[in-house]
Amino acid sequence: MLFVAHSATTQEPKKDEFGPIPTIDLKLTNPIEYGADIEPIFKNKCYVCHSGNVIDQNGKYDMSTYEKVMKGGSKRGAKVVIPGKSADSFLFQSCGRLVKPIMPPKSEEPLTSKELSMVKLWIDQGAKAPTTMRVKEKIIVNLPPALVKPVRAVAVSPDAKTVVASRGNQVHVFEVKTIPAEKKGDKDKSEWAFSKTLVDPTLKTPDGKDPKAAHISLVESMAFSPDGKTLLTGSFRELTLWDFAKGEPKTRIGDFADRVTAIAYSTDGKYFATGGGAPTEDGEIKVFTAEGKLVTDIKNGHSDTVFGVAFSPDGKLLATCGADKFVKVFELPTEAGKPAKFVKSFEGHTHHVMGVGWTPDGKKLASCGADNFVKVWDYEKGEKIRDLTGHSKQVTNLFFVGKTPQFLTGSGDNSVRMWNADNGGNVRSFPGAADFIYAVSASTDGSIVATGCEDGIVRVYNGTSGAMVKAALPPDAEPKKEDPKKEEPKKK
Repeated sequence: MLFVAHSATTQEPKKDEFGPIPTIDLKLTNPIEYGADIEPIFKNKCYVCHSGNVIDQNGKYDMSTYEKVMKGGSKRGAKVVIPGKSADSFLFQSCGRLVKPIMPPKSEEPLTSKELSMVKLWIDQGAKAPTTMRVKEKIIVNLPPALVKPVRAVAVSPDAKTVVASRGNQVHVFEVKTIPAEKKGDKDKSEWAFSKTLVDPTLKTPDGKDPKAAHISLVESMAFSPDGKTLLTGSFRELTLWDFAKGEPKTRIGDFADRVTAIAYSTDGKYFATGGGAPTEDGEIKVFTAEGKLVTDIKNGHSDTVFGVAFSPDGKLLATCGADKFVKVFELPTEAGKPAKFVKSFEGHTHHVMGVGWTPDGKKLASCGADNFVKVWDYEKGEKIRDLTGHSKQVTNLFFVGKTPQFLTGSGDNSVRMWNADNGGNVRSFPGAADFIYAVSASTDGSIVATGCEDGIVRVYNGTSGAMVKAALPPDAEPKKEDPKKEEPKKK
């Protein structure tokens, strides 16, 4: 049975900035329940340093589950929580700022009097285990509406000859084709044209039909392997590895909590990482081998959906960002099954952080957010170097161009820009879009840039000049042409 704690309206007493936090009489009608009342407090105030792979390295106190909360850290063990005795429990003493070290630290938001009082009462009531179990909700995924066709993801092949883009649950391939010269002495021309649509023949809709698509739900993310042989596409609760030359799916991985919103390969192509998770719940970060074998699952790295992942140039670190407004860096394990280690976080965005990437020397990070800002960070110092301004609406995506300090950003203000992370300069813009930009990508040499837009059009640019060379649509989306032989209707 689930008991939800209800309390009468109580006024928060005033407290010293860093002094003890006073408790209040909650006047509850039901017992405190760990899952409904206590875990949300720990998640909001404690998980940033005390959960899963981001445990505080001093005390090593993992608070990500009830069992670990009760086990305590390496220093105090079971003395952290003594059922029935809040006054003797270090957890209450530390959260109440009665002893040192205080938790959360001075740099973070402390527990309110109400929150502290709930923790106190939970301990005094016996620090009981949660009475409810988390069960992954079974969701029947239907095909997206026909009108939902924004380009949510794009990827340019390393050799700059192919652009892949998602429209709804479809994945379309566009290739540059050579057009022979009409006259002797003239040069051949090249033109971007639709090539094919990737289809997973094993998919079935809830009513048993073949959707003739790459996924059932919207395709949210994609990435080419460094050698261009494999394409990854992410959707709701699943990711597919495609043999790109054959246009066939090799492997489908389905063990995800929610949308797969971000995908990135390591520079050597041996690993790839994914980001995602359900909104307002734990962010999801996973690292796989190139073949799709899970290496590590970074639990509780973010408290909300993860929108960006990026390997450091040497492949030892993974940068992530999400809706919790943080950019974080984790040290990846050298053996499968071992946990990743939290290294540091970067705080400064005031809204969702939508994208992150490394400079080729690994000394700087760049991030973009829904607060309209692009930021460049000093990795070693953990400090912001500068803000890059120019976008007037949320900056939705970020992509570094090969082994250069230059990176692309796309925005809801319809613009795409290229920046230099070393000096903060706006290198060039890529005009032509008339709607919200969701995705940006570029070839390894930077010669081709591609963007995905709300209007469903894939725009291909010359990466050097910024000139648009193609506004591409698949054949079934091209405007219908009038039949010249069709007679005009007779007037009555």
